Amino acid sequence: MEVSMGRAVAQLAFDDEDYVLFRVRLLQQLRTLADLTDRPGFGARPPTLGAELEMTLVGDHCRPVPLNAAVRDALRDDRLTLEVTRHNLEVNLTPVALAGRPFTALAEEATQMLARVTALARVNHGAQAVSIGTLPTLTPADLTDDALTPSPRYHALERARVRRSPASFPLRMRGQEFLRAQSVAVQGAVCSWQVHLTVPPDRFNRTFNAAQFATGPALAAAGNSPLPLGRHGWQESRIAWYEQGFGDRRPGRGRGAPRPRVGFGRDWLRGSRSAGFEEAVRRYDVLLPDITPGGDNRENTSGCPPLEELRLHLSTVWSWNRPVYDPVGHLRIEFRALAAGPTPLDMAANAAFLIGLTLSLTSEGHDVGATLPFAYARSNFYRAARDGLSSSLWWPSSTSGAPREHRAADLVRQLLPKARSGLVSAGVNAAEADGLLDLLRHRVTTGRTGAQWQERALEALDGLGTPTRLDRPDRRTSALCELTDRYAQLAERQAPVHTWPLPPHSSWSPR
Repeated sequence: MEVSMGRAVAQLAFDDEDYVLFRVRLLQQLRTLADLTDRPGFGARPPTLGAELEMTLVGDHCRPVPLNAAVRDALRDDRLTLEVTRHNLEVNLTPVALAGRPFTALAEEATQMLARVTALARVNHGAQAVSIGTLPTLTPADLTDDALTPSPRYHALERARVRRSPASFPLRMRGQEFLRAQSVAVQGAVCSWQVHLTVPPDRFNRTFNAAQFATGPALAAAGNSPLPLGRHGWQESRIAWYEQGFGDRRPGRGRGAPRPRVGFGRDWLRGSRSAGFEEAVRRYDVLLPDITPGGDNRENTSGCPPLEELRLHLSTVWSWNRPVYDPVGHLRIEFRALAAGPTPLDMAANAAFLIGLTLSLTSEGHDVGATLPFAYARSNFYRAARDGLSSSLWWPSSTSGAPREHRAADLVRQLLPKARSGLVSAGVNAAEADGLLDLLRHRVTTGRTGAQWQERALEALDGLGTPTRLDRPDRRTSALCELTDRYAQLAERQAPVHTWPLPPHSSWSPR
């Protein structure tokens, strides 16, 4: 069983001595990890796949409801954990071998858990679980410190943010300010489908670099968060929103200011097998210096030390692709960029494409980090988040190898065979790979991602065909509610998003 990254903390307030001791422990554990990754046999086992699905609890008038603790406690399921705001829950799916039909297994478990949460929430509270990147009906009032889940971890993070920068902070997209935020609770607007892949230490850096490069095309095809606070943002507004959601991405920041906690990275991973962990320790300040009592890191039944402080620190550096040490005895990559929803089947297809493309790039006999400037991967990531399938992405030419620009929709179609090859070579059933990637092909061909469906459906429901009608707030609020209700109903039927009908009067055309 994989161990969760975001572990609980025991206290809210820390003094200077806590920070000094925690940093000492971090450096000690970093050395321990370096030795461990060089140990023969560590992490040398068949690869596994896991996932975490974040969901929003929605009640009357399609509004978020603060019921996460009540629902979790009633279900008594260890797979459920509380997220940053009281309207969010996360389910940690059971890891499976990367062989046979792993994506189907994850999708089936996600379907079952969404159904269980919804069944209980409906009976007890008249609410349901909605799997969506950003709920369109959220308002600024849903994202204040009053919305924080009453957990020491989240309140300690709130104190850490204030300690670093006590002022309110803006959240901006496309040159507009969407919100003047005052709490890390704004991160509750972001729900993700996080996929985990175990990787042997001797291939970790090369696989991580491949994951960075594969994420751009995968993100372009998976957008599902276009309407933060009911306004038009990016196709994947979660990316911009979350990167600003700790209050440390403001212009004019002085030299020596803490580095932003969320981002795509600054370069390819190079050096030792533990280079990704070294980066997180040496470049980022400590947020939660919660010291493990006793101070030892004796090996557990798997023969590996827990490295509690290292794991806690890594859980507060929110890279879009993140290295993870698991004391059950392996390293893994956490792919954090994909949005929750629209359906478990859609999420399985997104994961299959991203994992397959990563594995294919890794198996080609070279490290993409040795042949391509990192700027291409970084540019692809933000272009894809902003413009989705209509974005322009860089990819190496099959003839010269020099990168050239492609329309994202065309590039994804070109890369589907490569992703299939990566999956099948890893032992994934060919029929599973073909089915999921064919679903993605249909989505790309029709242009109907979750983000595009939401935008076109809102235009039809608003009845005006314009991107914003803030001068008619009652009608806009009603349209957003109906949009959310239709989305939830269609998602519950489990048909993939490219087959979803639009409301009447929609002027749909693929982009």
